[in-house]
Amino acid sequence: MQPSALTLLFAAFVVASLLTKLWLDTRQARHVAVNRGAVPADFTNEVPLNNHQRAADYTIDKLRFGLINTAISTAMLIGWTLIGGLDTLNHLVRDATFGQWGGLVYQIALLGAFTAIGALIDLPLEAWNTFRIEQRHGFNRMTWGMWIGDHFKQTLLGVVIGTPIAALILWLMGAAGQQWWLYAWGAWVAFSLLLMVIFPIFIAPLFNKFEPLKDDTLSARIEGLMSRCGFKAKGFFVMDGSKRSAHANAYFTGLGASKRVVFFDTLLKRLSHGEVEAVLAHELGHFKHKHVLKRMVMMFAMSLLGFALLGWLSRQLGFFVGLGVSPNLMAPNDALALLLFMLALPPFMFFVSPVFSYFSRRDEYQADTYACQQSSGQDLARALIKLYRDNSATLTPDPMYVRFYYSHPPASERLAAMAAVTAVTVS
Repeated sequence: MQPSALTLLFAAFVVASLLTKLWLDTRQARHVAVNRGAVPADFTNEVPLNNHQRAADYTIDKLRFGLINTAISTAMLIGWTLIGGLDTLNHLVRDATFGQWGGLVYQIALLGAFTAIGALIDLPLEAWNTFRIEQRHGFNRMTWGMWIGDHFKQTLLGVVIGTPIAALILWLMGAAGQQWWLYAWGAWVAFSLLLMVIFPIFIAPLFNKFEPLKDDTLSARIEGLMSRCGFKAKGFFVMDGSKRSAHANAYFTGLGASKRVVFFDTLLKRLSHGEVEAVLAHELGHFKHKHVLKRMVMMFAMSLLGFALLGWLSRQLGFFVGLGVSPNLMAPNDALALLLFMLALPPFMFFVSPVFSYFSRRDEYQADTYACQQSSGQDLARALIKLYRDNSATLTPDPMYVRFYYSHPPASERLAAMAAVTAVTVS
């Protein structure tokens, strides 16, 4: 049988994305290794050479592991599609369920089996990353018991939360006519918004403890900042991130009345009050410029296009055959179409990712500018340097790798932009 145009196009994008990833990763590793021996001039007073070299080693280790991940994920993608793995799985699940329990049960079972196989393949890779790479570089604080417990909770949540929305979408695909994709998109948007509301209240506490910020001086300072910026939140919370990792962070979570500010305990231990305020001001800058709202709108718009495309592809025989699957004759093909779409889309979207990275970096510059206006630019600069240093983020990334992948500007460009706005000099 001659390969179809879709088969050739898909194979071409898979190969092209694989080669591009390998090229970018090797460029990044080479660039970081070449600059490992000396701290960049802009950071010689703030970052000791041993910290710089530690960051280089951590970055290179992560890149090497990423190459293995890329190779395995590409092999899995080809195995599921062009080699016929999904077709084989479909026959096994269909024969075991369809004749006895009906179409929707078969489709849910197919999604579940596919997800379970992928999770089992990912488990050893995740374990290696946590207990080998993160452990080697002093970041991992998880025990095997905690790691297994987290995965058990994640699996349970996936079943409890994922199964109903998957069942609803599959039911709509089969019962709502040719415009099913519009109703399914509406269900997906409603589900996503609901998840944003319930996540900080019910889901996040299953994995971490969240306690109200007890530092009255810092709380007063943060409340003053929030008042100046015209922002309200449900509260300020400290998360025990140190029980899993030495990495530090802060973030906003929730939607509407559930919106809250969360600080990692590791962050509060490393930064001064002024630096914490500056980091929070940066996050407030995202809200001031409506970055969060814009990203939500863009995400929902792209998902609408995705559902519309899936609605068309699911009616095309060539979509199934071209990606290595024989469509069912006596059973629904909705779950098959959904899985094939999820498998086939990433190689095509990969080459669009630099566009999203660019807009994300632009948003970060705007948030930094806002933070410098609402708090101390010097404090923000010092906080960023501490976070780069303590999280072992490389100060010498490859420019092409940055343009393709980085959602945040590299340290040198970010601090230079802040200095241009506020004439900040870090001492």
